[in-house]
Amino acid sequence: MKRLFGKKKEVAPPPTLDDATGSLEKRGDGVDAKIKKLDLELARHREIIKKARPGPARDAAKRRALQVLKQKRLYENQREQLYNQQFNLEQVGFATQTAKETVVQVEAMRAANKGAF
Repeated sequence: MKRLFGKKKEVAPPPTLDDATGSLEKRGDGVDAKIKKLDLELARHREIIKKARPGPARDAAKRRALQVLKQKRLYENQREQLYNQQFNLEQVGFATQTAKETVVQVEAMRAANKGAF
């Protein structure tokens, strides 16, 4: 039968909130590293602009610096989105934990109430 219909594929368990938060944190760290790299490149371009004489060389250096600056802004926006997603996941985790604790408290109150009568 397995040859005819194939074997049932194993389904991976769904990721937990901690897994998702960890994944977002790794991605955020990667984006932070890229931003730092662009900061160093931007500082290098500023030095080139300071040393260059007015003219086409300085204009080209300014254009390259503007490209790096645009790229940095793009990464900063991505980082902000990742932080917002991570914050939302942490809030969901907090709400879930609070609900579980509330259930435990209600069960404890029920047990205490049964013992009182």
